[in-house]
Amino acid sequence: MGLVVQKYGGSSVADAEGIKRVAKRIVEAKKNGHQVVAVVSAMGDTTDELIDLAEQVSPMPAGRELDMLLTAGERISMALLAMAIKNLGHSAQSFTGSQAGVITDSVHNKARIIDVTPGRIRDSLDEGNIAIVAGFQGVSQDSKDITTLGRGGSDTTAVALAAALDAEVCEIYTDVDGVFTADPRVVKKAKKIDWISFEDMLELASSGSKVLLHRCVEYARRYNIPIHVRSSFSGLQGTWVSSEPLVRKTQQQGDKQVEQAIISGVAHDTSEAKVTVVGVPDKPGEAAAIFRTISDAEINIDMIVQNVSAASTGLTDISFTLPKAEGRKAIDALEKNKSGIGFDSLRYDDQIGKISLVGAGMKTNPGVTADFFTALSDAGVNIELISTSEIRISVVTRADDVNEAVRAVHTAFGLDSDSDEAVVYGGTGR
Repeated sequence: MGLVVQKYGGSSVADAEGIKRVAKRIVEAKKNGHQVVAVVSAMGDTTDELIDLAEQVSPMPAGRELDMLLTAGERISMALLAMAIKNLGHSAQSFTGSQAGVITDSVHNKARIIDVTPGRIRDSLDEGNIAIVAGFQGVSQDSKDITTLGRGGSDTTAVALAAALDAEVCEIYTDVDGVFTADPRVVKKAKKIDWISFEDMLELASSGSKVLLHRCVEYARRYNIPIHVRSSFSGLQGTWVSSEPLVRKTQQQGDKQVEQAIISGVAHDTSEAKVTVVGVPDKPGEAAAIFRTISDAEINIDMIVQNVSAASTGLTDISFTLPKAEGRKAIDALEKNKSGIGFDSLRYDDQIGKISLVGAGMKTNPGVTADFFTALSDAGVNIELISTSEIRISVVTRADDVNEAVRAVHTAFGLDSDSDEAVVYGGTGR
């Protein structure tokens, strides 16, 4: 039996009972012959509470000190979990991100992993211990300061350790039974997906699916680490994310290959805003100037649409979406460079939502696009922006229409389950 990396989210270790339940699951894997590395998030809403506390003390807390504060949440979880495991008669050692060898760049609050040198973890495993690692954190290669990895950091920590330790699988434990065809909090009849490719999971994650985040899946694809998404509240099989379809054993059929459906799922995201740059001269270099300004402000953008220029004025409008949290920064950066770009005005809209249909079979099924837009039309949903790739169609609508749009599209493509409703054990779907 090989090495397994398990990651437990905040809802799984939200209280003492949850920590003891997680400890039992880890010990069970150890008894089955595995070497086990467990990566843990902070308990429940600890990180959000620490951020709120920091903002009460300082409206703009320094990045270095904020990272020092936020990493305390995971250190609490890892120590308590190690205690719970020892109470079950097994040896465990806890490690911070820096002790585990997670090396990052120097960007506070959203650092990226540069390297993982898990020598201490390997030594601990060889001594027969279960290794407990604090997720979401590392140490800067240059400054040697503590850093945090931003949203989804614990998932990324787990996959990075799995790659560095050559693990058989990275198990991501959450409060749902796997990856579903839609958010089970919005679509009660969403179906659990048995297997999904890295590519489709990347599209779902980047389109708003919250079970796995984009950085985690991207890292797993790069190093070909299979991910098993499952619930820490049940013993059910979850969703496998990998490069090749899995083969599972069935009593009736022996080996059965789990194939991918034409449509993998419907994702939605209400965390974005739309910026429209009005009156842009329609000539080479203008779009480059706009997006260079956004890039220099270190803002990530999502969808981009440019209108056809008016013949009488030679001016056009360019719209793009970005995280709401970056909206003010984007507006300020563009206003500062208004004379250099030469646009007339800016419009900002944060009452939008994005709905995405994802599936590898879309490119060989020409009716998918028509069915998608028909479903939205029948639901009375107006479309503001459209973006496509080979395996995804995304549209921007009013935020108030998102839930209805998701349910309409989910039903239109036959994704509704005939069996039990999806369960969100912890209430968050994360």
